[in-house]
Amino acid sequence: MEQTELQKAIGTLEPEKKETLKPTKVKIVKVSFRDTKKGKVIECEVSYPEREEPIHISSVAYLRDKKVVNGGLWYSLDKVENIQMGSALAVFMSSLGAKTLGELEGKEADTELDEKNWLCFKAY
Repeated sequence: MEQTELQKAIGTLEPEKKETLKPTKVKIVKVSFRDTKKGKVIECEVSYPEREEPIHISSVAYLRDKKVVNGGLWYSLDKVENIQMGSALAVFMSSLGAKTLGELEGKEADTELDEKNWLCFKAY
């Protein structure tokens, strides 16, 4: 260790906080797949009113058993190769009146903050 590093004092500056986006209505511009270790997840590129560049959202808050839960937009199919009924993705699509993933593009959706302060879709 360098001698100058041993002379470092405790700082007086507050840590910089990441910008938290505020919940608002967004427009879905593009729908794509993202591969993860757990499987495929649907990622929506959305236009956010206070930003020039698009942001990406891949989770949704929705009702399950009379409780609001947050889930990823996992691409899970039933035995006849349709999006699994009752999944977070299916609930989200139904809330926007989309019968296919392609129909999500161009739709406006409400958002909210999840428990980690990440922006997610709101479907309830």
